[in-house]
Amino acid sequence: MAQREWVEKDFYKVLGVASDADEKEIKRAARKILADNHPDRNPGNAEAEERYKAASEAKEVLTDAAKRKEYDETRRLFAGGGFGRGRFSGGGGGFGGFGGDGAQEFNLNDLFDAAGQAGGANIGDLFGGLFGRGAQQPRPTRPRRGNDLETETELSFLEATKGVAMPLRLTSPAPCTNCHGSGARPGTSPKVCPNCNGAGVISRNQGAFGFSEPCTECRGSGSIIENPCEECKGTGVTTRTRTINVRIPPGVEDGQRIRLAGQGEAGLRGAPSGDLYVTVHVRPDKVFGRNGDDLTVSVPVSFHELALGTTLSVPTLEGKVGVRVPKGTSDGRILRVRGRGVPKRGGGHGDLLVTVKVAVPPNLEGDAAEALEAYAKAERASGFDPRAGWAGNV
Repeated sequence: MAQREWVEKDFYKVLGVASDADEKEIKRAARKILADNHPDRNPGNAEAEERYKAASEAKEVLTDAAKRKEYDETRRLFAGGGFGRGRFSGGGGGFGGFGGDGAQEFNLNDLFDAAGQAGGANIGDLFGGLFGRGAQQPRPTRPRRGNDLETETELSFLEATKGVAMPLRLTSPAPCTNCHGSGARPGTSPKVCPNCNGAGVISRNQGAFGFSEPCTECRGSGSIIENPCEECKGTGVTTRTRTINVRIPPGVEDGQRIRLAGQGEAGLRGAPSGDLYVTVHVRPDKVFGRNGDDLTVSVPVSFHELALGTTLSVPTLEGKVGVRVPKGTSDGRILRVRGRGVPKRGGGHGDLLVTVKVAVPPNLEGDAAEALEAYAKAERASGFDPRAGWAGNV
C-alpha cells in the first residue's frame, strides 16, 4: 500500500537526481549527502540532521525496486492535485457542489488515463473508495518503520577469516531512553485520537464521491500525546551515540555487507527500527592471500630444494604444517593442502595453496661458488638445456 506521505515528498529532489536516474547514481548522491550531514560531523545542527533523515528516507525508497515503483505510481496518480478541492466533471456536465469560480477543473477521464499509464493494476483500488465505499471506516495506519542505516568497519586479514566479535559505535537516531520510544512523558501513555478513532485518516462524502485525508488532529499517526516526553519532544526518537556488539562471521570478504536486523534508525513512537548494514573492509596481510575460500601463501625456496626435494614448514590460520616438495619441482608450482584454508559459510574449510618461488643468492663466493661452477659443467656435459623447446629459440 502506497504511503500517504509520499505524495508530498519529492525524493528525487532531496537527492538532487533525475527521476530516471539509475540505482548506482542514486546511491552515489545519497552517500555524499549522508556523509556531509552526518551527526558526527554536525553536532547540534538541526538542519543537517533533517537533511540526513530526508536523504536516508529517500535512499531507502529509491534503491528498493518495489518501493520505487510504488512511489512513482503514487506520485503520478495523486501528486497532480486530482484529489484536491477543485471542480470535478465527468467529461460533460459537472457534479453539484464541486464547482466554484477560479477552481481547477478535473476530468474523470484523466484518472483512467493516469491509472492506465501505471499499469491498470490500481484502478479498482482507486475508485473503490469513491463509489460505494466512502462511508466505510478507514483501516488504522501502521507505525512507520525506521530507516535502514549503513556504516563501515575495518578488520585485519586474520579477523576476517577466523571471525571476530567487536564493539561498534554509532551516532544515529535511536529510541528515546527516557520514554522508551513511546513519545509520552514517563508515567503517561499516548491516547487514541478521538477525531479519527486511531485510523489516522478522516473519511468524508460529497455526493457520489468519498474521500479520505490525513487526520489534522493527530497528523495521520492515529494517536495523540497529551504529555510529550521532555527528551524527544514526543517523537520517541533521539540522536545519540551508542555501542552495539557485532559478531563478524568467519570467512567474511573485503567489501561484503552484513545485515543486523533491528539495529538501524528507530521508528517514530515505538514503531519497529530499521536494519543496520555494515560494510567490511579487510586489510591486506603480509603473508597470506585469498582466492575465494582458498588460503594462498608464497614460500621462498632454494634451487637444490626443488631439484632434490624437501619438506617445508608452512604457516596456516591454525599454526604450521609440513608440506612435501617432490624431487624435480618447477619454480612457481602450486602445492595444494586440503582443508587448511578459509572457513566456509556452510561448514568446512577451503584449501591451502602453496606457491614455491626460487630465491637466488645475491652474492655467491668461495666453496659455494666453486661447487656451483662444477655443477654447471656437469649439467652441460649431461646435455641438459633449460631452454630446449623454448619459443624464444626460434
